[in-house]
Amino acid sequence: MGVLGGMGPAATADFLAKLVAATPAASDQEHLPVIARSIPAIPDRSRAILCDGPSPLPALKAGLAQLRAAGCTLAVMPCNTAHHWFEPLAREMPMLHIVDAVADALRRFGVTAGPVGLLATSGTIAAGIYQNRLAYQDRRTGTGFEILVPTPDEQTRLVEASIRAIKAGHWTDAQAALEQAVARLRESGVQATVLGCTELPLVLRPEAADHPLVDSTAALAEACVAALRGTGMGRAA
Repeated sequence: MGVLGGMGPAATADFLAKLVAATPAASDQEHLPVIARSIPAIPDRSRAILCDGPSPLPALKAGLAQLRAAGCTLAVMPCNTAHHWFEPLAREMPMLHIVDAVADALRRFGVTAGPVGLLATSGTIAAGIYQNRLAYQDRRTGTGFEILVPTPDEQTRLVEASIRAIKAGHWTDAQAALEQAVARLRESGVQATVLGCTELPLVLRPEAADHPLVDSTAALAEACVAALRGTGMGRAA
């Protein structure tokens, strides 16, 4: 499996750690074979969506080509905003979608419909990455999840400022602001809140929360294990 990472580097490292933690292995040899490409020079995803900045797609395709040349047959991106370009990338190589993994995690929490909070980059929200894909998760019944996001002021002051702080290594500065953003969504009546930026679980710990928080990084790691355990990679399920 290939990991198209570097968006950002700490989030990629967190994904790899959670992939190991999610794998039911008793020895080195029972873990999943992974090749990670962490290239932080990939152009900013939100800037490309919001401000007509340079597209990251050429760099993402180049990274995927390197993973394919190295022998990878499946790829993942531990970056939510990069999934704006999921469709053209998935034509190059089979990929797992992080939002599908989050939908599975929501169901494990017992959340199958109704309002769900989303903390994510402004690019992820503007592109509708969660809104569009979660809207019709159950294709048999046509039902899905209603997504609630912070107000524009809260998004700028609490979420975007925190993501910048985390990327700069100032994790403590971000925690209180993000906890406030979660509390505001909870007051809106959401059943759970998705940490829809892979930087956010670096400072918010779902296990310490009194409200269901879905870690998109952990959800993607769990989806990888579920997808690969029956393929002969690592120990059979």
